[in-house]
Amino acid sequence: MMAGKSVAATLVAPRHFEFREYDLPELSDDDALLKVEAVGICGADVGTYRRDVPKPRIIGHENVGTIASIGKNAAKRWGVKEGDLVIPEEYIPCFHCKYCYSGRFRFCNQTDRGYGQIYRHGQTTVDVWPSLWGGLGEYMYLPANTVMHKIERPVPAHVLALYLPLADGIEWAYRYGGAQSGKTVLIQGPGQMGLCSAFAARQAGADCIIVTGMSGDSARLELAHKLGADYTIDIEAEDFRERVNEITGGEGVDVVVNVTGGGKTAIAESLSVASKECTIVLAGAGDEAVSLGVAGKQPSRRDLTVKTANGHSYASVNDAIGYLTSGKHPELLGLGTHQYPLEQVKEALDTAGGEGELGAIHVTVVP
Repeated sequence: MMAGKSVAATLVAPRHFEFREYDLPELSDDDALLKVEAVGICGADVGTYRRDVPKPRIIGHENVGTIASIGKNAAKRWGVKEGDLVIPEEYIPCFHCKYCYSGRFRFCNQTDRGYGQIYRHGQTTVDVWPSLWGGLGEYMYLPANTVMHKIERPVPAHVLALYLPLADGIEWAYRYGGAQSGKTVLIQGPGQMGLCSAFAARQAGADCIIVTGMSGDSARLELAHKLGADYTIDIEAEDFRERVNEITGGEGVDVVVNVTGGGKTAIAESLSVASKECTIVLAGAGDEAVSLGVAGKQPSRRDLTVKTANGHSYASVNDAIGYLTSGKHPELLGLGTHQYPLEQVKEALDTAGGEGELGAIHVTVVP
């Protein structure tokens, strides 16, 4: 098994990384070591980067890499060997609860932040052996209960790093929202998750897809059309409700995916254009109290389903990998706007959070 060191960007305080050197672990027959090739940065990483960190950790959970070293049992279990390109999911679950049995590893108590010590790539702290739990470093540890996806077709790692926002979009628009033929879908917010939700709705066969944004989102709204949107609405320049009613002939929308993080105002807008049968997926709603009543539209006269979104399933990650490796969707490449080396990890997080370079959608760190 490998011996040596790994340098990793270790988050030790808000907005402060230290580049620390860690021993590579002695592996058993059941675990492995990943040579990190690319790490996607999402809003959760930005949030962790900005807030108080009780214990140092190596963040980075949208990881793509090659197997550097692997035990014989792990190789058999995952069907991979040294040198194979893989995507390990961030969840490190128990594999024996009802959620794990259905591939919804995000609900396993072992991966849930509300249940004390958690095991997730990018979240588990460095005081837990062998410290290398996140992707912002040269190597990352893969325990026996890693959720593994082998990449069968050669695709650049920075392209594969789009898998997680795409998996979330598939989960939220299709599996949660029920986007399909005959449905009109509204996506509120043209960030990476919203744009991926628009793509997922198009692939699911939705009849009409509407994406909303603000005046500063013109480039993102243009990309939304390439990814499948039929209409885009600048809510600062147009009357949102009036425009949706115009597009839908007053019928409203059948599916809403709200990824604005705009709280109850944005949710009230969702409700105001909901059809008589509508599923509303809240992926960025925060924790404000929200009323389901809208002037002129009593909830008792509509069949409303409201869901909160939380991550993705194994099936949605598989679907995302399929789209990215098919070679049939070059439009997805427009999502990847910025790449940084590991030495510029702070710049990468600042850009992803809207405080660095302009025009960012999906930011990738390439160690």
